[in-house]
Amino acid sequence: MATELEELVGFLSAPSLPVQKAAVDIVRDLTGSEDGLQSLSKYANIAIPSLSRLLSQRKEVSEPAAQALVNLSQNSNLAAKMVEKGMVQMAMDLLYKPDSSITQLLVMLLVNLTQLDAGIKSLLQTEDEKVQGLFVMKLVRSFCRSSSENRKDPFDHVGSILVNISQKEAGRKMLLDPKRGLLKQILRQFDSTNPLRKKGVSGTIRNCCFEAENHLQDLLLISEFLWPALLLPVAGNKVYSEQDTSKMPLELGSALSIEREPCDDPEIRVQALESIYLITLQEAGLRAFWSVNGPRILQVGYEDEQDPKVMEAYEQVGSLLVHESGTAVSSGES
Repeated sequence: MATELEELVGFLSAPSLPVQKAAVDIVRDLTGSEDGLQSLSKYANIAIPSLSRLLSQRKEVSEPAAQALVNLSQNSNLAAKMVEKGMVQMAMDLLYKPDSSITQLLVMLLVNLTQLDAGIKSLLQTEDEKVQGLFVMKLVRSFCRSSSENRKDPFDHVGSILVNISQKEAGRKMLLDPKRGLLKQILRQFDSTNPLRKKGVSGTIRNCCFEAENHLQDLLLISEFLWPALLLPVAGNKVYSEQDTSKMPLELGSALSIEREPCDDPEIRVQALESIYLITLQEAGLRAFWSVNGPRILQVGYEDEQDPKVMEAYEQVGSLLVHESGTAVSSGES
């Protein structure tokens, strides 16, 4: 005999909209608790396809269905089942339907699915050369177009997807490909005031810098966007002198010669410094860093820094610079 929960999951496929609506609301509420998630996971093979079908229906059922799937996908086993059932492709198809009312929820679902290797592979479309990278290009374009400080930002979570895919070599190579120009577009989002976007951009750059040994030229090709994104968060609070800024490219010098908002997030500062470290490990990267007066910026930033972890990251870069000249950003030195 069917259990109450089994009957409830069955009602998700009922022909009557009011019955569907009542069932999906209860299922959504159940997914909000650990116990509910555990109970529903036993019926995942029925619940996941049923909830997926509701995503293309009217907002009154598609929204709670999407919320339920986002909650369920926090469980890695259930997320794996969703990827198996083609959920990445489905979410991308629905995301770009003109009348989609669940955009942000679909993006959040993709964030959870790309925590898995299989989800990343599915999003990168690595198995089909004809369309490889199409989903990523679409997401980057939407991420860059939707940025607005005055309204809802349905694509702000794309930053987290980019961090996830750039943890894999195939994802980093796709983002660094100069023909696609994706990293350049992403970098331009760094001046957003949305902390989720900023963190997404920062984490993505850091991950891409792990390819510095083989892709340094691709990184330096976009240096007019790269250096401000990496150096402004760690430049401290001081207004720089003309003597300092005259040795910097215009986009850096002009930003540092005026009052500016400090970067309050220590995680972003650490990621910026780790990126600089990975670039300056390469001889050509170190030369490029000196050419923008980078060591002076780190020296000033270090003087203002209070956070021990961030100070440690400054000192790690400083250990490379000390071999290059007599001064360094390191403990006890200014």
